[in-house]
Amino acid sequence: MKKMLGLMMAMLFIFSLSDGFASTFETDDETIIYYEVKGSGDPIVFVHGWTMSSKFWQKQVDELSKNYQVVTMDLRGHGNSAKTLEGHTVPQYARDVYDLIRHLKLRRVTLVGWSLAGPVVLSCYEQFKNHRIKALGLVDMTPFPFSPEGWNSHGLKNYNYAGMNATFLKLEENRRGVANGFVNKMFHNGVAPPEDLEWMVTEHLKTPTSVSIAAYADYLMRDYTGILSKIKLPVIVFSANSGVFQKSIQMGKWVSSQIPNATFVPVENAGHLLFYEQAEKFNGALDQFLKSIN
Repeated sequence: MKKMLGLMMAMLFIFSLSDGFASTFETDDETIIYYEVKGSGDPIVFVHGWTMSSKFWQKQVDELSKNYQVVTMDLRGHGNSAKTLEGHTVPQYARDVYDLIRHLKLRRVTLVGWSLAGPVVLSCYEQFKNHRIKALGLVDMTPFPFSPEGWNSHGLKNYNYAGMNATFLKLEENRRGVANGFVNKMFHNGVAPPEDLEWMVTEHLKTPTSVSIAAYADYLMRDYTGILSKIKLPVIVFSANSGVFQKSIQMGKWVSSQIPNATFVPVENAGHLLFYEQAEKFNGALDQFLKSIN
């Protein structure tokens, strides 16, 4: 009865967007996930990073939906999705993504993950291989945040548990201050335009602090470096240096060098939000990549 009621509620929540629609669906563990769909053609599923939301992909939705079916979603606990206290792990997020792909009956999917969602994409591949998926996109990410290796550009590299715990304390004591600092660091020059800072901080704060900590703690300790050499799909890797990953271009080169069929796209004049700051370059490179593998 509970599952049937949840499915009925999910089906009722659907409204039109300009040339698209927004709705919710229920995952296998009965969590309500918000998603949006626009356009037609081979599907591209975009997955946002830690404490972000589907709204961050707005410049990809507007442009790429002219030739593709563009799907965005809010991870559990993020954006407009249910604020469940359970399942905030990279593998569970990956299962949620795949549940959405199955729910929409998508095939030939290009699955694109930004930041924390890079490992989510890798976990999705690890769990489901190429079922329904034709290509992967990794956007400004590290496959193992705690790695001590020289290629890793994460600020908490080398198993920095003290730094991790200090970060969590700051989140609990001054969430809005952390949000402002984090959003500013995502931009190339370290300063977000005021109009962007406002809505991006608002989206960040939609994720409860407990969820933020749980998701980030799990993400830091997950190691997906061993999967890279086993990927049998075309992969496009984007990187840009910023206050989030200071040597991300170097890291992206290493990541792409480990994948048998990878295309590397460095973006010099952008930061962690490279797809937002340099949307034309990002969208063009992704479109060209997809046309080359069809």
